[in-house]
Amino acid sequence: MKNILVIQTAFIGDAILTLPMIEKLKEKYSGIAITVLCIPETNEIFINSPFVHETIIIDKKGDDRSIYKLIRFILEIRKRKFSKIYASHRSFRTALIVKFSGVKDSIGFSNSSFKEAYGSLVKYDSTKHEIQRNLDLIGYTYNNESWKIIPKIKQTSNFTKPLKKYFVNYNANSKLVVVAPGSVWETKKYPAKYYEDIINYLSTRNYFVLLIGGTKDKLLCEDLAAKFGKSVASAAGDFSIVESIELLKESEILICNDSAPTHMGMCADIPVLTIYCSTVSDFGFFPYNFKSKIASFDDLSCKPCGIHGYNKCPIKTFECAYKLIPEVVIKKIEDILNV
Repeated sequence: MKNILVIQTAFIGDAILTLPMIEKLKEKYSGIAITVLCIPETNEIFINSPFVHETIIIDKKGDDRSIYKLIRFILEIRKRKFSKIYASHRSFRTALIVKFSGVKDSIGFSNSSFKEAYGSLVKYDSTKHEIQRNLDLIGYTYNNESWKIIPKIKQTSNFTKPLKKYFVNYNANSKLVVVAPGSVWETKKYPAKYYEDIINYLSTRNYFVLLIGGTKDKLLCEDLAAKFGKSVASAAGDFSIVESIELLKESEILICNDSAPTHMGMCADIPVLTIYCSTVSDFGFFPYNFKSKIASFDDLSCKPCGIHGYNKCPIKTFECAYKLIPEVVIKKIEDILNV
């Protein structure tokens, strides 16, 4: 059995968007075992892929951060004797691992750091969706629709936090809407006051609104939930990534920023409304399944100010967020929900 290594050591969203590539890679080569090199935060995603044989974890911000540890890590990779490497991550660290892995058949993107480390390069087309770019990496042919592959995650048998816990004393006939108001980057966050208006609209129309996010989003979600009664609750920090995807399958819609929940919504294959503040959908990380939409105010010379975002607006206006008024977002929600 040939053992192929896929390297993806970026964020949660990037990891999810690698799953369709891994699925098609498994189809392309019969009898292969796919190993994924990932970070601790995304290991849960890959070990729950039905197409991944095993994972190797590199803690690049912790135990494996030093050059000495990186060298030891590379030596361990060499022992595995992989037949081929696909590197969807484009960092210098990834290139070093590839260069000294002992694997001659390695494929990376044309804009990767230290491109000379790779046996062959594939053009990174910035006009495409990230899933398309990853499919290009493995030479998979697609058309305008066939690239829209839903990332597959195995259902977890450990989903022990039933939703009914959050529905205490609320109308059992109400429909669930999930809102994820957080982001790693501050300039990707739609203003909390605007989210408050959106939640108020939903909660007064017999929707139960559940706020989700990681532990760092807990305060934001709890503060928003506290402004409402029994029709709104916070579950931030309560669910793992896979559990969150299972939860989303029960929701009528997911409303979120340009961040990881967008891609979790794709895994759940539900309608997603992604709100863009400092970034734009042209970067290639937009929701793409049926009925999903985006909301963005783009008539600004300063937008986009960066591919990831910043901790503060560089020009201190944050107009990309404030000019996208809640009424515009609510109209998009109504279109999705057919109300």
